[in-house]
Amino acid sequence: MIDPRGRDRAVYVISVAAELAGIHPQTLRIYDRRGLVQPARTGGGSRRYSDADIDRLRRVHELTSEGMNLDGVERVLALEAEVARLKAQVANLARELESKRADIVLYRRS
Repeated sequence: MIDPRGRDRAVYVISVAAELAGIHPQTLRIYDRRGLVQPARTGGGSRRYSDADIDRLRRVHELTSEGMNLDGVERVLALEAEVARLKAQVANLARELESKRADIVLYRRS
């Protein structure tokens, strides 16, 4: 089922985001200040969180619950993002190679 709102649409106020992520609202403010999550802002400066933000908050909470400090969490998130970027790049290269294979004609000497 496709989400009509979109995963990146910022719709949750901080109290709702905190409840969904299982984190205290003050902790969300700390994560925002550290740059671990970057919620959208209203014209008045209030934070608005998306479903993607909630997933990221849950990941941060998971890592900190395992004993990792915020510097470590920041590094893990950066590495996970790099792995995702590289996987997408490999998938694109594989598709490109597959499309070029159709253009290759094998030549055999008789």
